[in-house]
Amino acid sequence: MAPTRILRIPILPFGMVNCHLVHSPDGCVLVDAGIPGSEAKIGRALRQLGLTFRDIKLIVVTHAHMDHAGSAAAVREASGAPILGHEGDLAHYRREAPMTFCATGLAGRFLLKRGIIQQPYAAFEPDLLLTGDETLDLHAYGIAGRVVPTLGHTKGSISVELATREALVGDLLASGIFMGGILRTGHAIRPPFEDDPQAVGRELQRLVASGVTRFHLGHGGPLDGAEVQRHARRLMKHPPVR
Repeated sequence: MAPTRILRIPILPFGMVNCHLVHSPDGCVLVDAGIPGSEAKIGRALRQLGLTFRDIKLIVVTHAHMDHAGSAAAVREASGAPILGHEGDLAHYRREAPMTFCATGLAGRFLLKRGIIQQPYAAFEPDLLLTGDETLDLHAYGIAGRVVPTLGHTKGSISVELATREALVGDLLASGIFMGGILRTGHAIRPPFEDDPQAVGRELQRLVASGVTRFHLGHGGPLDGAEVQRHARRLMKHPPVR
């Protein structure tokens, strides 16, 4: 299969919110869709590659937070590509139930106080739905890799593992100061919200043990495997969620 490359699409300045295009001569997969109204920036990124929305073969939404799922419905309409999600977040994609937000620090508390993270987005029904520990092989979409459940940030968090030993992990972790790459971009931090730190730590350790050496993030990044391993060990010291 042809070489796979990753293009980061900064939806907000300084890498505060990212989505990514994973592309090869055989296919193009969009990982996350940004906040509502992000489709114009995604379209510009596609044009940089000489592509259009119709070249997207799959839309992977790593979890149901507004800054990752916000434009999924609009991108599906423009591209005709199916949306993939996990059953753990299905009620939130459908907008049938509000999400709960466990703030990890100042950034999370600020977003909750201002009501930013609770902003609505267009509901959608995923065309493809992972259940439990089910995975999806991406070769059918022209990409050497797979989508895997990495629960812990939310009940339906998923990630993309590539044959290049890279992973796109949404909000399993972040870097920098205040949601992204302002300073200390090579330093792993917890994202603004996190349901189960120990579960996230276990998933990050599993990814590192599987050979992933570079992690692409929804906020800030990317990070190398050694830094991710250090962060995972710190998470494992948190008390278990009951």
